[in-house]
Amino acid sequence: MSFLSKTLERVKPSPTVAVTQLAAELKRAGRDVIALGAGEPDFDTPDNIKAAAVAAIEAGKTKYTAPDGIIELKEAICAKFKRENGLDYQSSQISVSTGGKQVLYNAFMATLNPGDEVIVPAPYWVSYPDIVRLGGAEPVIVEGVPEMGYKITADQLEAAITPKTKWFIFNSPSNPTGAGYSRDELRALTDVLLRHPHVWVMSDDMYEHLAYDDFTFCSPAEVEPKLYDRTLTVNGVSKAYAMTGWRIGYAGGPEHLIAAMRKVQGQSTTNPCTISQWAAVEALNGPQDFLADRAEAFLRRRNLVVEGLNACVGISCAVPEGAFYVYPSVAECIGKTSAGGRKIENDEAFCTALLEEEGVAVVFGAAFGLSPNFRVSYATSDEALTEACARIARFCEGLV
Repeated sequence: MSFLSKTLERVKPSPTVAVTQLAAELKRAGRDVIALGAGEPDFDTPDNIKAAAVAAIEAGKTKYTAPDGIIELKEAICAKFKRENGLDYQSSQISVSTGGKQVLYNAFMATLNPGDEVIVPAPYWVSYPDIVRLGGAEPVIVEGVPEMGYKITADQLEAAITPKTKWFIFNSPSNPTGAGYSRDELRALTDVLLRHPHVWVMSDDMYEHLAYDDFTFCSPAEVEPKLYDRTLTVNGVSKAYAMTGWRIGYAGGPEHLIAAMRKVQGQSTTNPCTISQWAAVEALNGPQDFLADRAEAFLRRRNLVVEGLNACVGISCAVPEGAFYVYPSVAECIGKTSAGGRKIENDEAFCTALLEEEGVAVVFGAAFGLSPNFRVSYATSDEALTEACARIARFCEGLV
């Protein structure tokens, strides 16, 4: 009899973390590796936010807090939701956790039972299906339409809903594709959800502030207020404020759900880092002007990478509306052999050979539930991206 829980047999380690760790190990071993696997801005945390953390330390704000966040941060989150999303929440409707991932984990642990289903559009963030499985439920994968930037349609959502459906996970702009749903596209989905009052909405808005060109971000409960009472709106400070390591995620939702999530968190990690919470207060309440400047830098990088990848033989890369990822197709490369003699049987083999032969680390599409593709995070310097695209082009030219 195995000592380990059978639940662990239903989940797998995060492929994005694995690629990032492998790239770091190769660098330590002296390899020239360009790592494009991690979803982490290369910008530093703004000085005013760091100063707020230092001030909190010096003021002795280093003790336990309420399990799901200090009132000052909850009030800042309420103000943010009202200011930017037109959503009215009270502090009792706010949960603060150790990153956005814990928010999702708490919500699913608090609500899922064996036999429940959760609709997960693909390509998906790698952790969605596994957190669902940890909660004892089954992910129902709905593949996005490539011609629509891998977004799903209202008809697909309608067809996926059953009496067992508990949640629908919505992520826009998307990790891994960068695809953003327009207000009309989201309205079509919310119209479906209105017909199925037993389905709750998990809206992952983590990339809200990274929207490009004519795309305007919108969230489900904002587009359809009738969904307010069964929507958990999730966000955090990691991406927009370059605070990935500070580990602060948050959500607004119905009070009874937030109370249930608090119970889960109270028996797991309890409160997030106190210092990080005070830093997050400053992030949300302080100057926001730098967000536009950073979004402009990411837009420039997006254009650089899309142009570079579309110039590669056998690669087709759509132009995403947001986030800092692209999700190019390598369908024309499958079945070929690399210059190093490696057979490209699938997108994982493509990415493995690319790393071994050219020193470029990306994440294979199967990890996100839709192949044959790979994800590039362009949250790094223009110079690194230019060199990476040149290496990928060389690798593709060598395929026969």
